[in-house]
Amino acid sequence: MLMSIRDLPLNRYLYKTIKVPKELKNVTSYRPEDEVDPSDAGMSKRGVESIWSAVEDLYCTGIHPAISFCLRRRGKVVLKRAIGYARGNGPGDGPDIEKIPATPDTPICLFSASKAVTAMLIHLLAERGKINIMDPVSYYIPEFVSFGKEDITICHILSHRGGIPNIPRNIDPEIVFDHDAFTKLLFKSKPVSRGGRRMAYHAITGGFILGEIVRRVTGKDIRELLVETLKRPLGFSYFNYGTCDEDNDKVAVNYYTGCPVIFPFSIYAKRALGSSWKEIVRISNDARFMKEIIPSANIVSTADEVSRFFQLLLNGGELDGVRVFEPITIRRATMEAGKPEIDRTVMFPMRYSAGLILGSSPFGMYGPFTQHAFGHLGFSNILCWADSDRDISVSLLNTGKALLGLHLVPFFRLLARISLYCSEKSRGE
Repeated sequence: MLMSIRDLPLNRYLYKTIKVPKELKNVTSYRPEDEVDPSDAGMSKRGVESIWSAVEDLYCTGIHPAISFCLRRRGKVVLKRAIGYARGNGPGDGPDIEKIPATPDTPICLFSASKAVTAMLIHLLAERGKINIMDPVSYYIPEFVSFGKEDITICHILSHRGGIPNIPRNIDPEIVFDHDAFTKLLFKSKPVSRGGRRMAYHAITGGFILGEIVRRVTGKDIRELLVETLKRPLGFSYFNYGTCDEDNDKVAVNYYTGCPVIFPFSIYAKRALGSSWKEIVRISNDARFMKEIIPSANIVSTADEVSRFFQLLLNGGELDGVRVFEPITIRRATMEAGKPEIDRTVMFPMRYSAGLILGSSPFGMYGPFTQHAFGHLGFSNILCWADSDRDISVSLLNTGKALLGLHLVPFFRLLARISLYCSEKSRGE
């Protein structure tokens, strides 16, 4: 038998993974009554089992201490399960630390998948006539105009063409805990390109600008707007920027796992996030991270709630008898905002709408032949999306923050199986 990379002596120190139990059923949590018979959703039992097997394979790489997964097809829950531990089984956790099992009800931070929700709140304000996304940002935030930013529009920010993708150099990353200081820093920053000219992922910066627009227009912070328009009407338990104090201990802990993030990947990560990969993981577990509003990065939710959110979008803005968006708003939010090109931040071909990441063919962010899918990626293997071709809404939440590692092949295999077994052609197999 070939030796696994994880078993090489050097990797005991470099490659960080969890201890995977032999019996996966002992760390798997779900309620059978929460899942429909596969045939009720136009799927085969074999297909559903194959998809869950791929989730188990991803867990067995040792990269993710916890994975929570929810798949809806034709609006019905086919899979709603969690595997692993929310706390206590990560790299560096000692034997004396209590292990808390992950369940489908465990809240997990969405990181950049939060951007999809923030974007839809902006589109909702546009639907209500409060803003026009083609307006310059400075129309709503006059002090944003400095250093040639007068032509940067809200749409530019949403589609990662705003020219301010990075936190200025030599800035303490903990500035994200001071909303006013960070927004003032962005107001005074000099763009690296003209609005609309170049595509470069705005990992942190764009969300703060959009959140400030919400505050200027409504007089409320974006957390309040989310509660009023989505969380309360749809009956979500979490699904908000951060959490209340009494829920902090329920949130799954994030762990630095996988291979060390070395040059040149470390340069890309620091340019996008303003700090090292490991430092970002540390910050995400800071209690302050749960208190602040970080519109681009700190929505906390369950996989089921996120799947319901994308089902809402897939349905044209209505879910369980509650209408949140008009169908035309969903259409505007999911239209391609520009031709696919190399993103100057992530150095990878990307396809964006005004706020969402779009799928592609023959292979895209959400698997093979997913050109009509839309959703968002979250640091670093969180993936949430809807696909109208397959009539699915999917949420894959996890707590291992690895950029490189043995998880990549199982990760893409999972996406491929979802694409295959949720297609109409696979029905009955």
